[in-house]
Amino acid sequence: MVTKVIFDTDPGVDDTAALLFIHAAPELDLVGITTVFGNAHIETTTRNALYLAERFNIPCPVAQGAGQALKRRYEGPPTFIHGVDGLGDVGVPETISRTVDPRPAHRFIIDMVKAHPGEITLIAVGRMTNLALALEEAPEIAGLVKQVVIMGGAFGQNGHGGNVTPAAEANIIGDPEAADIMLGVPWPVVVVGLDVTKETFMAPEGLARLVREAGDAGRFIAETSELYKQFHIDRHGLDGIFMHDSCAVAYVLAPELFTTRSGAMRVATEGIAVGQTIQKPDSVNFAPGAWDGLPSQLACIGIDHEAVLELFHQKLALLGN
Repeated sequence: MVTKVIFDTDPGVDDTAALLFIHAAPELDLVGITTVFGNAHIETTTRNALYLAERFNIPCPVAQGAGQALKRRYEGPPTFIHGVDGLGDVGVPETISRTVDPRPAHRFIIDMVKAHPGEITLIAVGRMTNLALALEEAPEIAGLVKQVVIMGGAFGQNGHGGNVTPAAEANIIGDPEAADIMLGVPWPVVVVGLDVTKETFMAPEGLARLVREAGDAGRFIAETSELYKQFHIDRHGLDGIFMHDSCAVAYVLAPELFTTRSGAMRVATEGIAVGQTIQKPDSVNFAPGAWDGLPSQLACIGIDHEAVLELFHQKLALLGN
């Protein structure tokens, strides 16, 4: 069975790997790419999405989304991680022949979900702003989406806290109000956070395997990952890269490779823990509080990381044939 997917993204080095993972998987039908600010300014993430779609013959529409958070000022991109061009400073052309869809990203999401009720899985690997805007304009889509899988957050499992502050992960702290909105809506959300993505690490031999087996896509992932890899060496003392966004794609393809915990979720929107994702597990009783009346969502708390990496390599190798 083929799953229709909208990929909400801020390319981004690891976003690029995830996009090509989707493109390579015959089980996934990529019906749209929507862009958001984050790893670069919105104009750059949109240009990158258009470039990737053009270079790798990805035929779906690309719709430009939010360039700012709902209530907060965007302080600018982490160029020391993703480069000035957002793709590891590999030299992306300034102008691309592919053009954006005329609809803003949130309207594109609304239109596609309504056109395919019960069929669309949203994979969101950047700020959650486009999702919140879509819900604000058309709250009824919550009952029409098949599933929402996000890369973001951290619940303190496996020793992993935040990566921007001790409490907060980048995609969530970038627009905590948007994340709190979308987690509190009665649609099925799976949060693939640092608890599992920081367990999923591709070493240099994995990047070399991509170059050998995955054709132009594999070479491009390896090339764009050089600056990203240097960040991991400098920050974590690790020679290789975390496969953050690709883990969200892997969940859609093979949820059995993950262990999940069910419970209502909130995001702290003020104080020193702003951006923290906090789940009230269904298995634990608490006094009445801010999680009451909210839907239970799934947090990934365990992963078969070796199997996820093998799945990634197997799918990407299809692009090299």
